[in-house]
Amino acid sequence: MKLLEALGAELQKQFTFDELDLYLSAARLADLAPGDRSNCYGSKRVYARNRLAPVSDTDLLQLADDLGLGGLGAIERANIATESLPPRNWKNTTKFRLFISHISKHKKVATRLRDALSPFAVAGFVAHEDIHPTARWQTEIERGLATMDALVAILTPGFRDSVWTNQEIGFALGRGTKIISLRMGEDPPGFISTEQAIPQQQRMAVDIAPVIVGLLSDDERTTMRMAEARRLNNLE
Repeated sequence: MKLLEALGAELQKQFTFDELDLYLSAARLADLAPGDRSNCYGSKRVYARNRLAPVSDTDLLQLADDLGLGGLGAIERANIATESLPPRNWKNTTKFRLFISHISKHKKVATRLRDALSPFAVAGFVAHEDIHPTARWQTEIERGLATMDALVAILTPGFRDSVWTNQEIGFALGRGTKIISLRMGEDPPGFISTEQAIPQQQRMAVDIAPVIVGLLSDDERTTMRMAEARRLNNLE
């Protein structure tokens, strides 16, 4: 209800009645019944709320993002679970979802690894490259963490000192998610230090990608999901 109220207020602020109908249609909510303006007391807020009442939580959340309502902040205020809503670059993907944790200084390294993994039915998420320009960046990162199948940490110098990468690792540990460490100048910090890291050894991303896929295929937490992704992408 709180999310509906927030959407109603924002739509009231931005649109006329006719523009509101056009916007809902453009937002792929055209299957809604034509609005009845006779029972909204002349209020666009009430009218919008009534029209959106039958819409699924997932579509309401997407609409909130499009309107710039604060993403997860609005979601949390409405006490709606977000785990089922992926970031935009993972929407409708059948590939294995791999969150690539890195510091911004080395985003090109993360991007090269993402691209090298793609032919193996692995969709990497690189925050500094994959966030849609109109999306709230923290919202997309949190959605990536909530819906990832595994995480790879690119341990370049400065990784352990980053507040953001530490939060990402902590999120993965809290979920019990498979974490792979790629040593590129730093050793695995904290709790992930018990797992042996992949040494770079001057290898290129195209050489490291098959090693990561092999680890994902062999771990009981990810083997089924990796096999499914390969099957759905005609790699078997």
